[in-house]
Amino acid sequence: MTSELTPAAPAIQTDSHDPPPNPSKRIKLHGRAFYESIGSPKMVLAPMVDQSEFAWRMLTRSFLPPPSSTSSPPLLAYTPMFHSRLFADTPKYREQHFQPLSLKPGIPGSPPQDSSETTPHLDGNPSIDRPLFVQFCANDPDELLQAAQHVAPFCDAVDLNLGCPQGIARRGHYGAFLQEDWALIARMIRTLHASLDVPVTAKMRILETPEKTLAYAKTILDAGASVITVHGRRREQKGHNTGLADWGAIRHLRENLPRETVIFANGNVLGYEDLGTCLRETGADAVMSAEGNLHDPTIFAEEVPVGQEGREYWRGRDGRGGWRVDAVLRRYMDIIYRYVLGVEPPTRGLLFVPADYVPEAATGNGKADLDTAPADDSPERPAKRQKLSKKQKKELSKKGERKKFENANNANMTAMQPHLFHLLRPLITKHHNVRDALAHSRAGDIEAYENVLALVEKAVKDGLLEYEREQGENGKVQEKKTIEEKVQAGEKINGQPKDLNPYESSLLAVERCKRPWWICQPYVRPLPNEALEKGAMTLSKKERMALEKAEKEVKDAGLEPEGRIEREDVGSGLGRGEVEVPREGVVCG
Repeated sequence: MTSELTPAAPAIQTDSHDPPPNPSKRIKLHGRAFYESIGSPKMVLAPMVDQSEFAWRMLTRSFLPPPSSTSSPPLLAYTPMFHSRLFADTPKYREQHFQPLSLKPGIPGSPPQDSSETTPHLDGNPSIDRPLFVQFCANDPDELLQAAQHVAPFCDAVDLNLGCPQGIARRGHYGAFLQEDWALIARMIRTLHASLDVPVTAKMRILETPEKTLAYAKTILDAGASVITVHGRRREQKGHNTGLADWGAIRHLRENLPRETVIFANGNVLGYEDLGTCLRETGADAVMSAEGNLHDPTIFAEEVPVGQEGREYWRGRDGRGGWRVDAVLRRYMDIIYRYVLGVEPPTRGLLFVPADYVPEAATGNGKADLDTAPADDSPERPAKRQKLSKKQKKELSKKGERKKFENANNANMTAMQPHLFHLLRPLITKHHNVRDALAHSRAGDIEAYENVLALVEKAVKDGLLEYEREQGENGKVQEKKTIEEKVQAGEKINGQPKDLNPYESSLLAVERCKRPWWICQPYVRPLPNEALEKGAMTLSKKERMALEKAEKEVKDAGLEPEGRIEREDVGSGLGRGEVEVPREGVVCG
């Protein structure tokens, strides 16, 4: 890691033979002392609705170096946002979404938490899933406290969601729609701060002006929040109107709040290189990634050095590289098997690389004759992945899987399909057979996802061979140019003028981030003004009126308008319609 992203050493070192600390007797720290006690991590995995569950956190952590006796975990992760009333009142909801304990190691399920025979299992497991913050949306201090008490023994802090911008949050009066009720926010934070065994933190959005944002942040901190995460977008910036996050607003908070205030910055992170840039521009203590991580779970990992790529990491002739989607999907599937289903993954052959099919003899021009690569049914290809054996299926049955879809309601299983649609987005736009197979996969049907993996591996193999045939063997890997270097050299990028700011154009952002479709990469949203100019987005009469109203409001506040007003995304309710929780259209509040 670079020095900017390297976490500090742990504040307290313990002997490896010491018994695990008793959560009920932990010393409660606050503010920067608390942040230092968890290792001062510089990288943060955001709380994403139904999308930052245990298995995804494990996948993201798997690309980072493990902590040692002299270093701290490099990543802090959040759970998905939970609804406090559902979590407090509905045991089934808790069991489906938060599984800290099991009766025996490796067996899914969450028994009563007062059982003396329980052992650490998934969420908040001190050996594999820390540091961990648990996030709730709420509008009642007592309900929030009751929910938080269920998770306090298994996490490092409890976070209050003050950022969800969806219509559901407005109707339910939570998330960003608490911005008009600062007194209620203060009461909820103060209640947790006074009554909970772990610190309380909060995730907020910026308001109309820097001054109002600063006063809002002070209210949250004065109530007892140990950390504030600042999403550099306003409440109305969502969907096609997302636009750019305002790092300057976060810098204003850094310069006007006490230095001991711990601030996490959120927004505009498309790749690893943006993490350090965000730290420098905002002065924040750490950088959080939401949608960037959702499309690329390797976003927090440094680039693999040239010559050390192996089979999971690919590098092109232009020097650009990245983690292969088939390799990432394998890791994800193996995590599901090992931790969620409680069995060892199927035996798998080596991932394909073009060198597997290059014959010893080369053609007269010195290039490998890739046109002679063996067909898929050739005995020379690497061993195929084995399907689940009878013994493995029997083991699954013994461990509680009585029928095919028994795990269908487990949060780790229900998240698989949306995760893969995000991860494989560039691939499935080209390979519709993969898209169709994924669309027909159902939660709990592990064989269906094994089929998706097989199709992905076949597609990546074909893509790599096609690339080699087109590029040929030219020996050296070329030194890559950054987007800034190309602009400085006067090269036009996607037809854009050379003086265009690469961080203020989605077309240049695509050029900066894009990789071949078999490589993990972020999804770059067109900026609102670009989409309108190109005709990719049009406004109805109602939307134009709403936009004019919004423009007047921001002009009155001394701001520059941009974008459109997005139609509210109405998701489905939970608990027989009692509570609405956002399902689609929102990643991180």
